[in-house]
Amino acid sequence: MEKTFTEIKLFKVKPDKIEQFESFAKKMEKEQNKKNGCITIKYMKRFYTIDGIELGNTPRELTRIVKCVKYYSVWEFDNKINYGNAIAWFFDSYAKDLSKILIEPFDINIGNSL
Repeated sequence: MEKTFTEIKLFKVKPDKIEQFESFAKKMEKEQNKKNGCITIKYMKRFYTIDGIELGNTPRELTRIVKCVKYYSVWEFDNKINYGNAIAWFFDSYAKDLSKILIEPFDINIGNSL
């Protein structure tokens, strides 16, 4: 497969907005999948850590919320032109609503796959 263009977003969700974000993420994922050139879109909630465990053992489950709950999305495209069109749509469609449930604007990292 040729190199793809990938975006990783970090969402820091307010503790009292978790259910709202997860419901919203399901809706966003369905619509993001339909964008021209989209190869995949996935959302992940950070549930575990390897801090404080011996490497090789299973990760330790997080037991409390400190400030926020972190979610990540990975959105992969066939090229950066299709990504550019899709991210403009994403901001127009979701940025305002997301800003109400996050503690700060989401962080975006983008680049070509290796």
